[in-house]
Amino acid sequence: MSDLTDERSMLEHPSRRNFLGMGSVALATAALTGLTANAQTQTSTKTAEHDHSSSDPGQENKALLALNPNSNNPPPTDHGDIVPLWYSFDLVKKRVEEGGWTHEVTERVLPSSKDIAGVNMRLTAGSYREMHWHTADEWAYVLYGKARVTVMEPDGNMFIGDVEEGDLWIFPAGHPHSIQGLGPDGTEFLLVFNQGAFSEDGTMLLSEWIAHTPPEVLAKNTGLDASVFSKTPGAPLYIFPGKEPGSLEQDKTEIGGQQVAAKSEYTFRLKTMEPTRSSKGGSLRIVDSHNFPVSKHIAAALVILKPGGMRELHWHPQASEWQFYIAGKGRMTVFFPVANARTMDFNANDVGYVPNNAAHYIENTGYTDLVFLETFASEEFQDVSLNQWLRRVPSEMLKAHLNIDKELALKIPADKLGVI
Repeated sequence: MSDLTDERSMLEHPSRRNFLGMGSVALATAALTGLTANAQTQTSTKTAEHDHSSSDPGQENKALLALNPNSNNPPPTDHGDIVPLWYSFDLVKKRVEEGGWTHEVTERVLPSSKDIAGVNMRLTAGSYREMHWHTADEWAYVLYGKARVTVMEPDGNMFIGDVEEGDLWIFPAGHPHSIQGLGPDGTEFLLVFNQGAFSEDGTMLLSEWIAHTPPEVLAKNTGLDASVFSKTPGAPLYIFPGKEPGSLEQDKTEIGGQQVAAKSEYTFRLKTMEPTRSSKGGSLRIVDSHNFPVSKHIAAALVILKPGGMRELHWHPQASEWQFYIAGKGRMTVFFPVANARTMDFNANDVGYVPNNAAHYIENTGYTDLVFLETFASEEFQDVSLNQWLRRVPSEMLKAHLNIDKELALKIPADKLGVI
């Protein structure tokens, strides 16, 4: 199958006229099903998008339109069809338990994201995310509050650590672990998994395993009397309230101290690290296996864009990008062959997606800082800067392609800025 056929098979979505004909109230549904803009190249169509031809005298969800102005009426540079780029945690139901809640954005609702799924979870003070493990790596960013995390390595060594807003952790696939909210008000965090179809509802729970193992087998295995296991929960605990723990040092000492301590660190202070790249437009903090060695399958960047700032035009050569918007307002245009471009707006709690190698930018369109995470199912963070490429080819080559002469080319930034 040719590359063109592959691209067409990825981009099979209804036309822009059909999309607009649905009415603006269908915007969220369109994002769900992958309906995308198909702006025409004819001058008349481009003009019509921005005159009375685009008016809608009927029903409109004005609040939704205000959040997504570039989706319903895209800039004239948008063209063709492209995979779904947007979804929001505010569109998926919460699973609420005593002690907290959880909800997820997976390949089921954002079908283009086949490499990464995300979970947003809340635990009140003292409450647990039950001891468990799963088939994917778990990478987490703390959005609010404090938590205590534990993870056991296959050799039996244990890591116990406390995290707070701006910190992250990684639990490799198959490593048993737990999370507990700390005072005064527990925690909220984003979980990222390197499987697009991953579901937080499908994890290996300690309580379920015990409930589905014969008591006599449990007794033989543990050396305890079989009657002990009649007191264990018959249903999964999942999220449940508990007593706030003592100090971190007390927990470490109780389990055996340095003799059983893991040699690796499974938490990382991302928000407080020195920016990897920064300018007046904002900052970029990159974390991957180079500075967080245990994170071998997920790389990320915390991006802060000042009002008017922009994540420079770039692409990622080795992995698709899964974004989570923490604060502020922005827009992104994604370009993908052949001649496909799509612009979407993003707000707090939204998810963005960029296909592997697709060129894009993210711009702060609000009046406060735009804060978001870029995550990748990859060992290493890599991006390619358009500015660097334009500056590092011979001047005659650049003039032949874009009609930019050498004098003007020298005004293009030569270094990868990250944010501008």
